[in-house]
Amino acid sequence: MEPQRKSSGEDGSGERGLLHSWKGYSYSVTPEKLLLSRPVLQVALGTRHGVLLVEGGQVYSFGELPWKQSQAAEPSKPALESALSGQRVVAVAAGSFHSGAVTEDGGIHMWGENSAGQCGLSGLSAVPNPTPVALVDADASPPQTVPVLELACGEQHTLALSAQREAWAWGSGCQLGLLTTAFPVWKPQKVEHLAGKHVLQVACGASHSLALVRCPGRQEAHRPPPDKCRQCNQLLYTMTDKEDHVIISDSHYCPLGVELAEGEGRLDAPASSLGLRTPTSEPNLSSHASTSTPAPLAPDGTDPTSDHSHPQASEPGGSAATNGELPVSDPDPSAQTDSGQPGGSGGLVAGVKNSPYPDEQAVKDYLKRLSDHTLAEQTTKTTPGGIPALPHPADPLPGSSSPASTHPSSGLNSLVASCATAVGERVASTYEALSLKKMMNFYLPSAAALGSGGQPGLPGAVPGPGEVTKERVLLEDSVQTKKSSSTGDIREEEAECLRRRLSLPGLLSQVSPRLLRKAGRPRVRAVALTPLGGGVPEAQEVLPSLQTEVWSWGQGEHGQLGHGDNLPRLQPLCIKCLSNKEVVRVVAGAHHSLALTAQSQVFSWGSNSSGQLGHMESPSTVPRLTKLSEGIRVWDVGAGQSHTLLLADGDCIQPILYYSGQQVKEGAPESRPREPGQGDKKEEEEEQEEEQAGGYTQQPVLLPFCMNLGYVSGVFAGGQRCAALSDRNVMGFIASLHELASAERKFYCKLCSIKAQIIRPLLDLESLSSALGQTSLGLLQALVSRFSLLCHLTGQHSASLTANLRRGRDVKGLLILDHAHIFLDSYQEYCNSVGNFQVMGGFQALTKPSLDFFGKSPELLQRLVECSEESPSMADLLVALFYLPVRHLTDYGRLLLKLATCFEVSSSDYQRLHDGCSKFETLALQLKRKRKEVDYTYHFWKSFPGKMTDSLRKPHRRLVCESSNKALTLHNAGRFSVNWFILFNDALVHAQFSTHHVFPLATLWVEPIPEENTGQYGLKLVSPEETFTLLACSPMEKSKWLRSINQAVDQALSGAGQETASVGSGAGQKAEPPISRTASYSFYKDIRLKEATYEGRWMAGKPNGRGVLKWPDGRIYTGTFKNGLEDGFGEYIAPNKTLNKNDHYLGQWKEGKMHGSGTYRYASGEIYEGSFQDGVRHGHGMLRSGKLNSSSPSVFIGQWLHDKKTGYGVFDDITKGEKYMGMWQDHLRQGTGVIVTQFGLYYEGAFKDNKMTGTGVLLSEDDTTYEGEFSEDWTLSGKGVLTMANGDYLEGSFAGEWGSGLKVTGSYFKPNLYDADKDKTRAVKLGRLCVRAEDKWQAVFEECWRQLGCEATGHGESWRAWENIAVAITTRRQHIQDSPELMSRSHSRTLESLEIIPQHAGPVTMERYHTVRLYLIKACDTPLHPLGRLVESLVAVYRMTYVGVGANRRLLPQAVNEIKSYLNRIFQIVRFLFPDLPEEGGLIPEPSTQLQDKSEPGSTDAPLDSPKPGRVVSSSALLLPVLLPRLYPPLFTLYALDKEKEDDLYWECVLRLNKQPDLALLAFLGVQQKFWPISTPASRPVLGEKQQVLSSTKDACFASAVETLQQISTTFTPSDKLQVIQMTFEDITQEVLVLLKEDFLWSMDDLFPVFLYVVLRARIRNLGSEVSLIEDLMDPCVQHGEHGIMFTTLKACYYQIQHEKIT
Repeated sequence: MEPQRKSSGEDGSGERGLLHSWKGYSYSVTPEKLLLSRPVLQVALGTRHGVLLVEGGQVYSFGELPWKQSQAAEPSKPALESALSGQRVVAVAAGSFHSGAVTEDGGIHMWGENSAGQCGLSGLSAVPNPTPVALVDADASPPQTVPVLELACGEQHTLALSAQREAWAWGSGCQLGLLTTAFPVWKPQKVEHLAGKHVLQVACGASHSLALVRCPGRQEAHRPPPDKCRQCNQLLYTMTDKEDHVIISDSHYCPLGVELAEGEGRLDAPASSLGLRTPTSEPNLSSHASTSTPAPLAPDGTDPTSDHSHPQASEPGGSAATNGELPVSDPDPSAQTDSGQPGGSGGLVAGVKNSPYPDEQAVKDYLKRLSDHTLAEQTTKTTPGGIPALPHPADPLPGSSSPASTHPSSGLNSLVASCATAVGERVASTYEALSLKKMMNFYLPSAAALGSGGQPGLPGAVPGPGEVTKERVLLEDSVQTKKSSSTGDIREEEAECLRRRLSLPGLLSQVSPRLLRKAGRPRVRAVALTPLGGGVPEAQEVLPSLQTEVWSWGQGEHGQLGHGDNLPRLQPLCIKCLSNKEVVRVVAGAHHSLALTAQSQVFSWGSNSSGQLGHMESPSTVPRLTKLSEGIRVWDVGAGQSHTLLLADGDCIQPILYYSGQQVKEGAPESRPREPGQGDKKEEEEEQEEEQAGGYTQQPVLLPFCMNLGYVSGVFAGGQRCAALSDRNVMGFIASLHELASAERKFYCKLCSIKAQIIRPLLDLESLSSALGQTSLGLLQALVSRFSLLCHLTGQHSASLTANLRRGRDVKGLLILDHAHIFLDSYQEYCNSVGNFQVMGGFQALTKPSLDFFGKSPELLQRLVECSEESPSMADLLVALFYLPVRHLTDYGRLLLKLATCFEVSSSDYQRLHDGCSKFETLALQLKRKRKEVDYTYHFWKSFPGKMTDSLRKPHRRLVCESSNKALTLHNAGRFSVNWFILFNDALVHAQFSTHHVFPLATLWVEPIPEENTGQYGLKLVSPEETFTLLACSPMEKSKWLRSINQAVDQALSGAGQETASVGSGAGQKAEPPISRTASYSFYKDIRLKEATYEGRWMAGKPNGRGVLKWPDGRIYTGTFKNGLEDGFGEYIAPNKTLNKNDHYLGQWKEGKMHGSGTYRYASGEIYEGSFQDGVRHGHGMLRSGKLNSSSPSVFIGQWLHDKKTGYGVFDDITKGEKYMGMWQDHLRQGTGVIVTQFGLYYEGAFKDNKMTGTGVLLSEDDTTYEGEFSEDWTLSGKGVLTMANGDYLEGSFAGEWGSGLKVTGSYFKPNLYDADKDKTRAVKLGRLCVRAEDKWQAVFEECWRQLGCEATGHGESWRAWENIAVAITTRRQHIQDSPELMSRSHSRTLESLEIIPQHAGPVTMERYHTVRLYLIKACDTPLHPLGRLVESLVAVYRMTYVGVGANRRLLPQAVNEIKSYLNRIFQIVRFLFPDLPEEGGLIPEPSTQLQDKSEPGSTDAPLDSPKPGRVVSSSALLLPVLLPRLYPPLFTLYALDKEKEDDLYWECVLRLNKQPDLALLAFLGVQQKFWPISTPASRPVLGEKQQVLSSTKDACFASAVETLQQISTTFTPSDKLQVIQMTFEDITQEVLVLLKEDFLWSMDDLFPVFLYVVLRARIRNLGSEVSLIEDLMDPCVQHGEHGIMFTTLKACYYQIQHEKIT
C-alpha cells in the first residue's frame, strides 16, 4: 500500500482512522482506500450508500443518494453533509435507504427515504438533508425532550436508544414493537414492552429488531418475584407432587402475552391504553410453550367463548384472517403487501378485550376445546426411525400443552408432551433428576438408529466441550425443534438452569431430598459460578455488564428472531438460550442476526441462504455458534445483506478478518435497489442474486489481504459491501493497545474453559464432600467463588478494552488504571483463598476425586496449565492450575510498561501508566512471596505431630519460623522438658511435650535483654497474663527471632495478618511495633477477669486507654483503663439474674472501682446519683426509689459513708407525705432533725433508731404546740407542755399518738390577758432542736474542696487549686466535645474563657475586684467548674428541701439561715482562691484621688449619693447575685406562706383605697397641697400639652414612680430591690421639682404620705414578703446608709397600710 499523504492542516491524520472498503472474499479482491482529510471514527453502510463520521464531528455520505436533488456524477466520492455543520456529531447510522446522526447533546438528525416514516418526519416521501427529529416523552409533565445515545436503522424503521436506556421506534412494520396497528408511525414512540429495562444496545435488520438488555441487577433480584402472572392471573410457579419427589416448574405460559401460535392470529398485549409495563423482576415469559398453545382469541376479535371461532390452519401464503374481514386502517401499500405473509401485520387483532384480566375460566375452557379440536384434525406423520416428523410450519404442533390432550400420538411424543407439561421448560433440563436418559434408552434402544435415521434437518453431531450424549441433543431438537437448544456447552446450561431452579425464593425448602439425591450432585451449595452484578460491589457501575439478555421482534420468516420458528413477533421477546451467554454486542444483517459474547464467540441465526451464519446446521431459527477453528477469538462483527464480517485475534497481535456469506463477482451487475413496496419480489431477487454471485461459504474464510490493512479497530457491513477502519502503528502505541486487549480476551477464554472443564465437573463429583471434609469443602467453595469473581472481572475488563479499541483507542478510559484497586483486591483475595485451601491440604485431598474424574493421564489439565513436566503429580497440577491466574499480573505490568514507553517521560499519561505498572509488579512479587509462605507452612504441617495439628492448623495461618533446631529455649526450664516455639503470622505457639499454649501476636510485647549483665542472649516476652524469658543460642538467632516476632506483630496489628514477610525478608521495615496498640484478648488466668474479653487500647501488656471489657456472665465495662484497671470515665452494666434486668453505672472510676461522681441505676428501679469511693456510695448523693423517677415513692438526698446514709440528709417520703431533714447514721434517723407533713404538722427534736425519741417540739397547722418527751413517731410519752392557739396551755404527763386522743395528767392554765410578760415566755422558740445551718451539706462542700486539691476545708495551696480547676475544665470539655450536642456555642465560649487562670495574687483593687466578680459569675454558670458544680449541687439540695411538702412556713428561718451559711462557706472558698481578697466587711482601697471621700460604714455623715457598691467586701454582694436567682422560687414561696395573714390584710386595704380617684386619695393620705400635681403629661403628648388633673382622674399622679416601684417584684437580690426603691424616690423628687420649680429638701413628714400614695398605687401583691426578704438578706453594711433609710420608709408604709383606719 502506498504511504498516504498527510494533508497540510491535520498532522498525523494519515495514521488513525483509515477506511478500507471492498466486496466479497475472493483472492483477487483488493480493498479500496477512501482518502479523507481527517481520521474516520465510524462507518455505517446501507444497501447502496454509506455514511462516515470523522474526527471533529463532521459527516460524509457516499454511494447512491437518490434522495439528493442534485446527484453528483461521481457517486462514490464522499460528500460532506453541510446541513450538520456547527453540530458535533458523535454517532451515525445507516438503514437500507436512509441515514441518521446523533449529536453531542443527544439530538438526532434523519435524512433519506421516508415513504414508510422511517425518518420520523410526516408528509415527506424523501428527506434530502439531515433534519432534526425530537423524541418527546409525553408521560412526563411537562413533556420533555429525551436525549439519545445511539441510533439503528432498518429498511422501513428506525430505533433509538435514549440516555435513560429505553428504546424508541418509528417507521412501519411489526419490527417497531409498538402497541399500534396504524402505520407508518411518524412520531418516535417508546417501546413500552422494554420500559423499565436497562437497554444496552439496539440493532436493526431489514425487517426485524434486536435489543441487548442488562439483566436485573442484584438489587432488583432481591425483590420477591410476583407469584402470579400480571396479565392472566395464573400462578407463575407450579408444584407437581410425585410419589418420591416434587417437581417445581416456572414455565408459565401467558396466553395474553407476546408469543404467537403458528399460523394463528396474534393477540395484542392487553389494554394498550393502560400502557402496562412488565416489572423488571417478573420472570420472562417462557419461549418454550409458544408453538404448542394455540392463541386464545380468534383473529376477528370475537369473544373467545363463542363457538364459531375455530380458526382453520392457514397455508403459508394464505391470509391469516379467515373468519372475518380485517379492518386495515393503513394507506401504505407496503403494509398491505406484508399482510399476506403468515403472521404479518395483517394478523393483528382488531378488538382486544380492554381488560388486563379477561375471564380466566373462559380462556381455560376455550384453550381446552381448541386443543382438542386441532389435535383431532391432525394426522401423525412418522418416519421409519420412529420419530414424529417435523410438523409443517403452518400446522399446529402435536405436543399441545393442554393437560387434557387425548391424542393417539407415538409413544415418545406423548412422553415428551407429558414431560413438558409436568416439568416445564427449565426443569426439563435437569435430566438426571428425572432420569430421562434411562427412559430414553428404554424407549429407543438404539441410539445409533437415531443418528442415522433422523431427519435431514437435524445435525448429525453436536460440537461442544464435555461428553454430550447424542440422544439428549437429538431429543432436544426433536421436541418441536426445541428453541432454546444451543450447540454451546449444554452441560453448563443445564447447571445454570438447576442453579436457577434452586435459587427460586422460598422453593428450596420444598424440594425433596430424594430428588436432590437423584440429581446425583451435592448441589445445594452456595457457590455461584456466575456472580451477579459486578465482580466487586463498587465495580457494578464502572465495568460493562456481562449479565445480558437478547430481545428480538419483527418479521421472522427467515428465523431471524431466534425463537425457533418463522413467526413474526409484534413485541420484544427474550431469546432464552442467549441469557447466560454473556452477549456483549448484537448485530443485524438484512435477514440474519449475530450475537458476540464476552468469550469471543459468535452466535448466529436467521437466513443462511449464502452461508452467512458461518455454519451449515439447520434449523437456523435458533442461535448457534459460528464454526471457527480453535483459538480464533472474534471481537467485532458486521452484517450486510447476505454476508457477515468477523474481526478476530489471530496468532500475532495484528487482528485478522473472516468473511462468510455470498461471494460477489467482479463486474457482476448490482441488482437495483428494491423500491419500497415490492416486498413480494424479495425471495426471487435473492435467488437471482445468488445465481449471479457465484457461490457462498460453508464456514467463515480468512480474508487474505487483512494483514496489509494495519491494525483494524472495527468492521462494518451493509448491502454487499464491507468496510474496515484501521490505524498505523505509530510509536508502537496501537500495537500495545491491541496486545493488551488481545491478552485479556485470551486470558478470559482460558479462565472460562478452566471453569467449564475442570471446576464445574469437580464440584459435581459425588465423592467430593466425603473426600474433603466440611472445612476444606467450605474453603474450596470460597476459592471457587473467588475464581468466578476474578473470571467475571476479567470478562468485564476484556469487554471494556474491546470497546475502547472500537471507540477511542486512548489510555484515558483504561479501567485498569482508573480502578486499579478493584483488580488488585480481587487478585489478592483470590490468592489468599488459594493459599488457605492449600495450607489445609486441600489439593492433596482433591487428588483422589480428580484422578477418578480425569483418569490416570490428565492431558486436559496439563494442556490448560501449559505444563511441560514429564509426569507431574495430580496435586501439583491442581496447584499450578489454581495459581495460573496470578501469572497474568506480570502480563499487566509488562503491557502497561510497554504502553508507557510510547509517551514522553514527562507526560502525565506516562506517569499514570508507570504507576499502574509498578502497582501490578509489586502485587505480583507480593503474591509470589505469599505462595512461598504457603508452601513452607504446608510442608511444616506435614512434619508436625498430628495431635496438635488439628487444633493449630487454620486456613489463614502461615508459618514464619520455628525452633525445632533448639535455637530457642525457655529460661529456667527443667532438664527434660521439651519447649518448642513456633511463630505464625497471628500467634506465637509454645508447644511442650503434650500441651501447647497460643499467644496472639496482637497482645505480645518483646524486648531484648541486654547481654552485658547475663552473658546470655535473652528475649523478654510480655503477654497480658504471662511474662517469660527465652534464650537464643547465638546473637544471630537472637536478632533473627527478635526481628521476626516484631515484624509479625507489626503486621498482625496493621490488619495485614496474612501478608507476613517470611523470615529474613524486608529487613528495612521499621524496627519494632508500637508499645501502645489496639487489640482484643480473652483472659484465661486472672481471677478477677477469668474468661472475660477485653477489646481496646493496650500498653505494655496491660489494658490502657479506651476499651470494652465483657465477662461471660454478661457484665460489661466500657470506658477508660489505666494499668489494666478501670480508671477514668466509664459505663458498667451488670445483669441482675433474679429481676432479669441490668444494673447500670455511668461515671468515674479509679483503680478498678467506682470512684468520683456517677449515676447508678439499679435493676430494682432505684437510681443513685452522687459520689462513690472504693466502689461504694460515699460522699454526697441522691437516691430515688420506686418504679418511675418522676413519681418515685421516696427520694433521699444527703451524705453517705461507706454505702450507708450517715450525716445530714433530707428524706422525702412521698407515699406518706412526710419530709425529714436531719441527721442519719447507718441508714437510720439518728440525732436532731425536723419532720414536716403535707397536713402542716411540724416536728423538730431528737431521733433515735429511726424514731422520734427524746425531747421535741410539735406544732400543728393551727399553731397548737406540744413541747416535751416523745417515744415513737408522733407518739407523746412523758412530761410536756401543750399550748393552744389562743395561749391556753396544759402542763403535765402525756401519752398517746398525736391526732388520735391523748391521755393527759397535768394542770391547765389560762394566762391572764394583761400578763404580757408571761405571754412572751410561752411562745415556742423554733430552730433550737434542728441541725445548725453550718452543719448541713458538709459533704457537698468537702467534695468541692477535694476537687480543688485540699484534704480538708481551707488546707492546701491555692496555686494547686487553680491547676486542678484548669485540668478539670479541659478534660470535661474534651469529654463533651466528643458529643457536641451536649453543649451550646455560648457555653463553649464561656469554658474557653474559664480555662485561662485569672490573676489571683497581689493586692485587690477595685478593678481586680470587678474581674473577680465577673469570673465568679462565669464560673458558677457552668457545672464543669468546681464552683459551678458546687452551686448546682446546692441549688438541687435546697430545692429538694423546701419544695413540695417542704414548703412549710415554719421552715422559713431555717431556709434563710441556710442561704446565709452557703454564702459564708462559698466565700471561704473564694478567699482561698483569691487569698488577697479582704475578709467579710473588709475594705478595698479606692484609687488615691477619692481617699477623702471614704467614710466608715455606718458613720452618720455618710454622703447622700448612693454608696459606690463594692467598697466594702461582703459575701452577699459578691455571691447573692449568683445564688439567689436560682433559690428564689422556693424561698419566696416560704416568705409568702409566712406573711400570708399580714399580706391578706394589707391587700384588702390596698384594694379598698385604690377605688379612690387620685385627688381624694392624696387628700385622705394627708399629702400637702403643694405636692398635688395640677396637670400630668397627656397619654399621647403633643409638645408641651398637659392634661388637667380632674377630681375624677385615677392613676395619673406620680405614674412613673408607681411604674418603677412595681419592678421590685421582678428583681431577685436585696441590693437590686433596694436599687428599685431608690429609683422610685428619685422619680418622686423629679416630679415634685417640676411642680415647685425650685430646689428643696424632703422632710420625712412631707415625703412619707407621698411615698405611701405611690406604694398604694403600685399594688404590689406580696409586699410583706418582699420587705421580709430584703430585711433578712440585706447586706449589713447598707443598713445605716441611704438605702437603709429608704427601706425603713417602705417598711413603715407597709405597716401603715395594714393598720390604716378608713373613715
